[in-house]
Amino acid sequence: MQFKKRLIAAAAVTGLAAVVLYGSTLEAGSMDESGGLLSAFERRETIYFWYNDEGMTNFINSAAVTFGEEENVRVIPVLASESEYLEAINDASIHTEQTPDAYIISHDSLEKAYLSGLAARIEDRGGICSEAVFPSSALSAVSYQGKKVAYPLFFETSALVYNETFLAEWAEQIAMKELLEGGEIGDNPEETDGIAVDEGVLKERTEYYFANAVPATVDDILNIANTFDVPQGVSVLKWDVSDIFYNYWIVGNYMIVGGDAGDAPERININNPETIQCLEVYKALNQFFYIESDTVTYESVIEDFCQGGIVFTIATTDVAEKLAKAKEDGTLGFEYGIARLPRVSGELDSRTMSVTNAVAVNGYSEHQELANRFAAYLVTTCADSLYEKAGKVPAKLDSNGENGALQIFKAEYADSISLPKMMETGNFWLQLEGLFSKVWNGADVTALVQELADKIATQVNAAE
Repeated sequence: MQFKKRLIAAAAVTGLAAVVLYGSTLEAGSMDESGGLLSAFERRETIYFWYNDEGMTNFINSAAVTFGEEENVRVIPVLASESEYLEAINDASIHTEQTPDAYIISHDSLEKAYLSGLAARIEDRGGICSEAVFPSSALSAVSYQGKKVAYPLFFETSALVYNETFLAEWAEQIAMKELLEGGEIGDNPEETDGIAVDEGVLKERTEYYFANAVPATVDDILNIANTFDVPQGVSVLKWDVSDIFYNYWIVGNYMIVGGDAGDAPERININNPETIQCLEVYKALNQFFYIESDTVTYESVIEDFCQGGIVFTIATTDVAEKLAKAKEDGTLGFEYGIARLPRVSGELDSRTMSVTNAVAVNGYSEHQELANRFAAYLVTTCADSLYEKAGKVPAKLDSNGENGALQIFKAEYADSISLPKMMETGNFWLQLEGLFSKVWNGADVTALVQELADKIATQVNAAE
């Protein structure tokens, strides 16, 4: 996924967008006595629902039909261009009679939407926006200045993906080395390069190391890199170091921009000892896993992993379906697993970044009560069909419980930090991406962090 492009687009939105109308065509009715055309639909309350991802069409059309039938209303989906999306909603709200009553929006645009009147405070009459239904990360994402201004629908975040077959090989290697160095022969020895080891003990130690192979810290990954005799051409750790979405977990627990809700200018803490220590760890990784940041892409890394060329990588939710399908059709020749991202060290925690796509109700809508009902219906009743129909992981807590891979991503999401909503820090992520690139290539961490902190402080102060 090209999060870099999405962040650039979110940083500056201007102009108009062309829209393509989808949904039910008005059914032709009979003529009334005056010759006017009557339609069953025309007697129904109607709302227009906007979205900008074509992959959501099947899900939204299905929800619009079922909700319309159940409520005896009409929901007309509208697929809009992703470029200048919010401006197109604004233009349609002011200059047309087909006001977008509700729409899907990335949570980091909610401040702009709310302040421009395009996102009203939600009614939430069913009380669904609570920690009984959604994780706190989702509720923070759809909050602005203490008010819920959207309903959380689906999210994106990252997790650790690993080649389980390689970890089994490493476990056997390390167990064998331990026994050979310790000289443990036992009662049932087998010959290994002329040295007898106990087969039962070897199996027991292999199982122990395999059970503890998934790394809890970055140091654990480094330990595997230092002790694993990997096959020729295999990388122990490789990920897209050019994209901030796959890097931010390194500093996410300590580099604070706007707090959990990402809307508090007074809660900015960039230059602190923990952030610097985490970036020093990141810098040191280049000494173990040299990755050319200007040539690697997320797609190339995932393809390399699928070909058996990587032990560990960092991936977003799309990888769950890709690996499951490859395993099912036999093109994936190894076992794999998905786990939470490791801590930076025993003392330093990690925290991944997340983006929440939410359903906002337009403040210009004349049908806000109905729009709120449809929004609530989408994020709750329809949640379990979202992954199947659109490949998106719903924010709702109890959805997709049978899919273990998705549950790992949902656990990561629950502890994640959201992109901030503050317009004055809209270019922060591009600046941070530049910082990570320079750190990866050996630049001074302390100086770069101070420089970034000064720039963001200047931007925030200028906006006050």
